[in-house]
Amino acid sequence: MEKLLIQGGVKLFGEVNVSGAKNAALPILCASLLTSETVRIDNLPHLHDVTTMLTLLGHIGVDVELDEKMGVLLCAKNVSCLQAPYDLVRTMRASVLVLGPLVARFGKAKVSLPGGCAIGQRPVDQHIKGLEAMGARVEIDQGYLCVSAEQLVGAEIVFDLVTVTGTENLMLAATLADGVTTLRNAAMEPEVLDLAKCLTAMGAKITGAGTETIRIEGVQSLNGFDHAVMFDRIEAGTYMAAVAATGGELLIKGVDANIINSITTKLAGAGAVIKHEGDDLLLTVSRRLSPIDIKTAPYPGFPTDMQAQFMALDTMADGTSTISETIFENRFMHVQELKRLGAKIQTQGNIAIIQGVSSLAGAEVMATDLRASAGLIIAGLIASGETAVGRIYHLDRGYERIEEKFGRLGAKIKRVTN
Repeated sequence: MEKLLIQGGVKLFGEVNVSGAKNAALPILCASLLTSETVRIDNLPHLHDVTTMLTLLGHIGVDVELDEKMGVLLCAKNVSCLQAPYDLVRTMRASVLVLGPLVARFGKAKVSLPGGCAIGQRPVDQHIKGLEAMGARVEIDQGYLCVSAEQLVGAEIVFDLVTVTGTENLMLAATLADGVTTLRNAAMEPEVLDLAKCLTAMGAKITGAGTETIRIEGVQSLNGFDHAVMFDRIEAGTYMAAVAATGGELLIKGVDANIINSITTKLAGAGAVIKHEGDDLLLTVSRRLSPIDIKTAPYPGFPTDMQAQFMALDTMADGTSTISETIFENRFMHVQELKRLGAKIQTQGNIAIIQGVSSLAGAEVMATDLRASAGLIIAGLIASGETAVGRIYHLDRGYERIEEKFGRLGAKIKRVTN
C-alpha cells in the first residue's frame, strides 16, 4: 500500500497550474449520454474518479478515445447496456449521474446505489423524488435503483435540501423531457453552472443556472459539443492553504478569483496578502496567521471540501479558531490524526475548537477521506521531522500529481510503497 513521506518545516515558494475540476468533469462526462453525436471534453484531470467514470461509460457502450493531453472523445451512438454495476459504482458516488441521462434518452436505467468517502449520509432520495415528479417509476431491488419512463415530463421540483449531484442529475434528465422543468432550492455551485454551459452548447434550453432556481425547457434531441472543464477551486484552495500554513509565496494561474472568494477572504482576514490580476492570483505570507473561524455552507458559502485543510492551518494560528461543519455529520475524523502531530483540538458536536500551538511534530497518520488526506499533508508540511500519511488512495480520487506539484514548490515529499 502506498503512502506519502513528508519532511516538514519548509516554506513553499513557486507556481502551480490548477487542474480541471473533478466535480465539473464527472457530470459533463455523463452529458455525453444525451446525444448520439461525438463530443470532446478537454482539461480533464487525471484522477481515479475520472478513470472510473470513463470505464463506466465504456461499460455502458460509449466509445471512449483518450488523447495524450487528457482530452477525450466520446460517442454514445451505440449504447448497449443500461446498467451501472456495483463494482464500478461502489467507490464513487458521482456514478449515480448516469441515471438521469439514461432514463431521459433511453427510457430506463439500472444503477447501483453509490459509494464514496465515508463522511456522512448522502442519500439519493432527492434524485428519486425529482425523477418520480417527472413521471418515472422507481424501484430499489437488491441495492440497485431501477428507473423507467416512456417519456419524462417537465415538473416543478423543490429540493428538501441543497444537493449538487441531485441538481445535476435532474438538470441532465430535464433536457430531453417533454415540457418545462423548474428546479427550486437548486445548488448554485460553479460546477453546476459549468455543466449548464456544456448542455447549452448541446442545444439545451437552460436559464437560471448558478441561482437557486433553474428552468429547463426540454428539447427533442441534443447535438455534440466541445467543452473545456473549469478549474478545480478546491485544488486551488488546498495549495493556498498549504502556503499560508507554511509561509512563503504562491502564484496560481488560470483561476477565477470570484469563484474562490470565500477562501481568499478568510485567508486575507488571517493576514495573507492576496493580489489577483486577470486569471492570475498571488498569495504571500510572511508572518504567523491569525485564527480563522469558519462555518461550512453550500456555495457561495465556505466549502465543506476545504474544512480539513483550514483545520490543519488553524493548528498553527496565533490563538483559538472554531470550525462549524454544517454539511456532513461525520467529517471530523481527521481530528484524531491531527492530534497525533501535536494539535490541540476539541470537538463539540459539529463544532471543532482549535487552539494554535507553536509547533507540530511529525508522526504516522492515516487518511480517512479525500479532503482529510489534503489536510494531513498540510499538517505534515508544517510539522518538524517526518510525517507519513497512509491510505492515500483517497487522495488520488481528487488531486492530480499532488506530490509532484508540492515538490515544485519546494516541499520535501515523496510517494513510497510499503
